[in-house]
Amino acid sequence: MKRVKLGRTGFDVSVMGMGAGGPSQIGKKQGKTPEHSAAILLEAFEAGVNFVDTAEGYGTEHLVGLALKDFPRDQVVISTKKSSRGSSAEEVVPSLEESLKRLGTDYIDVYSLHGVYDYDYDRCKDELFPEVVKLQQAGKIRSIGITEMFNADKSHDMLHRALDDNLWDVAMVGFNILNQSARDKVLSKAIEHDVGIQVMFAVRKALSDMEFLAETVAALIDEGHVDAADIDDPEHPLGFLVHDDGAVSLPDAAYRFCNYEPGTHVILSGTGNPDHLKQNIASLGRGPLPDADVERLKKIFRKVDSITGQGEWGGDPGPEKKA
Repeated sequence: MKRVKLGRTGFDVSVMGMGAGGPSQIGKKQGKTPEHSAAILLEAFEAGVNFVDTAEGYGTEHLVGLALKDFPRDQVVISTKKSSRGSSAEEVVPSLEESLKRLGTDYIDVYSLHGVYDYDYDRCKDELFPEVVKLQQAGKIRSIGITEMFNADKSHDMLHRALDDNLWDVAMVGFNILNQSARDKVLSKAIEHDVGIQVMFAVRKALSDMEFLAETVAALIDEGHVDAADIDDPEHPLGFLVHDDGAVSLPDAAYRFCNYEPGTHVILSGTGNPDHLKQNIASLGRGPLPDADVERLKKIFRKVDSITGQGEWGGDPGPEKKA
């Protein structure tokens, strides 16, 4: 598994990271046992994946901790997150201590404020961030991150502002074939400030379900976000990616597209299925897509910043926007 430097953190990380949230939660959402989930993580670690991302809100920190009982702690980069919405400064330290207990460790490599809404960014920066800095100074965490609420902020307004402040060592951003808007709004700034980037939503429903993909692209055409002339086959709008010199499948193309995008470092992949894990590891071990295919994807989706690929169209705008 190829490794890269996670921006200015200096961490040597695998380009694939195990995501412990999302639709699977390492098998937890499918009713798998904790031992099954830990075994999935251990299989990934043995294959060279050394980055795992969890959060207090996912309910999977204890599963990561279970896996780490059977694997050297210093060989894994742990990312976990403190929920930002409705959190006070007084809650930061107790939350961190509980995360440490569940993970079975005495330090966390990347500790992020999680799911920060654009309207709430200034409060998080002014009230929560100083408390996280104190934890870093105490040696409880090694680097500080921030993650966006992609479902509600599909055009990355929060991260676009946050990276200008140059406070954050790591950022987690939604980026995929269908919504590439982070390229200009986030990744270019991350490169400028040497911020480590975790990519979420590389593969979601529209990039693994061909029928839903066709429906999604048709809706984008109806809304004027995709030009119908750019689509050869409406039933298989991205079928051109799978060929002898290209991708082996659409999910394979999706992972490789993100992996070789300038400014990205760790592409998160979540699964509770051993066979699926092997497929994802293989995809993130392959080379880039052909240049012609990448340029065609950029052209087709150049105007899209309205979807995540998961299936929701509106998302939760946050309490202030609802009012």
